[in-house]
Order: sequence, then C-alpha cells, then structure tokens
Amino acid sequence: MSKPFVYLLLNVIMMIWGLNVIALKILVEHFSPVTLTSFRIFTAGIVVILTLLFIGQLRKLTWKDIMYICSAALFGVVAHHLFLAVGLTKTTASNAGLILALVPLVTSVFAVVFLGHRFTVFRFVGILLGFTGVMFVVLNGKSGIHLVSIGDFYIFLAVLTQGISFIIIKKATQTLDTRMMTGWMLLFGSLLLFFISLWMEPNGLLSMANGTTPIWMIFLASAVLATALGHMIYNKAIQQIGAAESAIFINLNPLFSLLGAYLFLGESISLSQIMGFILIVIGVILGSGMLDESGVFSRRSKVLGK
Repeated sequence: MSKPFVYLLLNVIMMIWGLNVIALKILVEHFSPVTLTSFRIFTAGIVVILTLLFIGQLRKLTWKDIMYICSAALFGVVAHHLFLAVGLTKTTASNAGLILALVPLVTSVFAVVFLGHRFTVFRFVGILLGFTGVMFVVLNGKSGIHLVSIGDFYIFLAVLTQGISFIIIKKATQTLDTRMMTGWMLLFGSLLLFFISLWMEPNGLLSMANGTTPIWMIFLASAVLATALGHMIYNKAIQQIGAAESAIFINLNPLFSLLGAYLFLGESISLSQIMGFILIVIGVILGSGMLDESGVFSRRSKVLGK
C-alpha cells in the first residue's frame, strides 16, 4: 500500500474508533455492560480468525506464544474492556473519549519503565501536560477532586491496562504476527469476560434479548468495524509506516468522540473539555516520543536518564 492510502485508512479508522465510544455508550444503556462486551469481543475475534484463515495466515502456536496471548488478553481484553464498559455506564462519552486519548502517553511511560526507552525532556513535559489535561476533563468545572466521577476513574484504569497490554504485545510480536495475536487475544479474552459476566450480571443474558434492530446494527458495527477490522488495519499500518508515525493519528480519536457525543447524544462540550483536549494532544505528541523518534529538535533534547 502507498503511504497516502495508508494515511487515508488511518484517518478512517480513527474516526471509527472515536465514534465507537459513542456506540458503546448507547449499547451499555440497553444491555448489561460486561455481558455485552463479552459477546462483542467474541464476535470480533471470530471475524479476525476467519479473515486470517481465508488469507492463509494462521499457524500453530508455541507455548511461549500462548503465554504471551493469555497475558495480553488479561490486560488488553478482559481488564481494559471490563473497565471501559462499566465506566461508560457512569460517565459521559465525551469524557471517556478524552481520557482514552492518554493511551499512547501511558504506553510511553510503561515503555520507559519496562522496555528501557530513554526519558527525555519532551517526554517529561508531555506527561505533565497530558495528565493536566485529564484533570481539566474529569473535574469539568466542578469544585474539587472529591467530585471526580467513578466512571472517569474506571476509564483511566482501562487506559492503564491497555498500556500494559501494548508492552506485552510489543514483546510478543517480535516472533508472533500481530494480526494472529489480536485474533486469539480477542477470543480468549471474550470467553473469560463471559464467565465474569455470569458472576457479575446474573440477568445479563436476558438483557441481550431486548435489543432492537438498530441496536444490533450498532453492535455489529462496533464489533466488526471498530474492534476486528480496525485493529487489523492499524497493525498493518504500523508495519507499513512505523509505530511512531501511526501513533500520531490516535490524536484524532478524542476529536471524533467529542463531535460524536455532541451530534448523536446531545452532550454539551465545555470549555474545560476543550482545554483538556488541547493539553492531552500536545502531551501525547511530546510524551509519546514522536518528536524524539522523528528527530525533530533531537539535538536540543536533554536526556534525563535511560
């Protein structure tokens, strides 16, 4: 694929991922959140595995592959989607979209801690700006930290667990195809989520019988377009143009989440959310190491440690 075409695909995927937050907000208002998530992730996993089978990219897994897949699934599928689903029942879609924009920044912090990436001035300033932006979002004009929504806290936990999963995936995909790992992660994680849902939501399966045709269309769009095909295309983009350049496009997610929440859910956009969005985007650009890896101002960047 040519670079312009990859850029076009990334823009489309970022729009889908941003609007997927809106879709999930709608879905958790109609279905039990954990049960819904297990079915949605299972559907996505089946789509990925069938796609890989069709293109002949499936192979046998080693025990080392299985250990990586199970570890990444626990953090990136079970914990991440569990916190995301429950959090969306207790906060707004616009807040969730903005907090989720911290994923590249948190991943960068974990990369410094666990992968030995260098800690530069850009990263330090970016981390401060990014988390300051989140404070603007979660406080949202209220008068104190004690009024932070528990839903916002759950969304932040979803960010942390996904960041951990990305570190595991980074290690695993040195020998394992990212698309195949994604498929098996989704399947394994969805099964664990289903058993958790039986415990947390005894009537969860009954709630799935209450969906209307439009709601099920949103469900399929979220599972197939956002979770299955979205991750496959994004992983392919990483292979084509690199992780740093691909990560820049993630900054578009909160923009589409904010617009989607305003257009489809009638949520208002406050000044504090706009300020938070600006700080998070700047923080992600600096803190994720994009400028360091691209060489911009690299000679002026002072290394604080390794």
